[in-house]
Amino acid sequence: MVSAPTVQNQLATESNRQVALPAKQAFAKVRLWTILALALIFWVDKSTYAQAQDSAPPAHPSLTTAPMATTNPAPLPPSATGSPTRSEALTLDSGDLLNVAVFDTPELSAKLRVDNLGEIVLPVGGAVSVRGLTAEQAQSAIEERLRRKNILRDPHVEVLVLEYATQGVTVGGEVKTPGVYPWVAKHTVLDFISIAGGLTPAASKTVTISRKDREQVITFQLSPAAQEHEGDLEVRPGDRIFVTRAGIVYVVGDVGRPGGYLIENKDTVTVLQALALAQGMNKTAKYDAKLIRNSPSGRTESDLPLKRILANQVIDPKLQDGDILFVPVSASKEWAEKGVTSILQMAVGVVIYGRL
Repeated sequence: MVSAPTVQNQLATESNRQVALPAKQAFAKVRLWTILALALIFWVDKSTYAQAQDSAPPAHPSLTTAPMATTNPAPLPPSATGSPTRSEALTLDSGDLLNVAVFDTPELSAKLRVDNLGEIVLPVGGAVSVRGLTAEQAQSAIEERLRRKNILRDPHVEVLVLEYATQGVTVGGEVKTPGVYPWVAKHTVLDFISIAGGLTPAASKTVTISRKDREQVITFQLSPAAQEHEGDLEVRPGDRIFVTRAGIVYVVGDVGRPGGYLIENKDTVTVLQALALAQGMNKTAKYDAKLIRNSPSGRTESDLPLKRILANQVIDPKLQDGDILFVPVSASKEWAEKGVTSILQMAVGVVIYGRL
């Protein structure tokens, strides 16, 4: 006979087998679905990559073997290339100081000044005419003289201009110290204006430059920043710089701030604009002003009906350089103003006395 404990053990073992079998089956199903999901993901990624390769742009043209058509571009005009135009070289004249250096021959090198005949006298070799030549042309002329005189077989000469004595720059007009200033290095218009002491209070923003030996006059406007003109032109020896005078109109009489006012554009300031510069008319001003103007025949005087000008019933006249606008005091307004002031003072006094 089988004992009771043995039967119980067999029943427990069979029960454990029946419980473990569904768990193993479930694990196998999970593993199978996991493998299928990974395979599906791999297939989708591969398909997407293939589509991306098909839709990708073609390879760089340099890697293809198909022939490419080549065209020769049309040559650009000189103004479109962006290369600056080479400035005209400076020429030598009497009084200029030159440093003539002969390579490896210091005894032939010297500082020479161009004489009144336009020549320099070499230490060895005689006189060489350099007037009207550039520094490079003077080098060639000196080298040719040394070869022709059999002084050197193959000379190499360098000419440096130390001073342009007779080609100074004239600065005139509305500057504090006008005069002729030596050109010793490259400077701009503003540099020479600064050398001349700066602008006077009556100076305008218009500057004219006259080039030497050339019928060329350049006019430009100085910018408020003083560093920025389209350029601030470079000055050359012999140039003449002239700072023009600004127009001035004078507003005097019963106005807020009488005085002289600069006008940059001489023919564009009207009577009302001049009054605005003078901070308007006072309360006691008369509306019948006077315009005093200098003419070739003498000083003239004309009436200005300010009341009608303000009402736009007559044209607002333009003022010229040197005009004087006089706004007189109205006697009736002045007495009325004084009377009102006296009455107010008396009233204040009465009030104060009544409280005492």
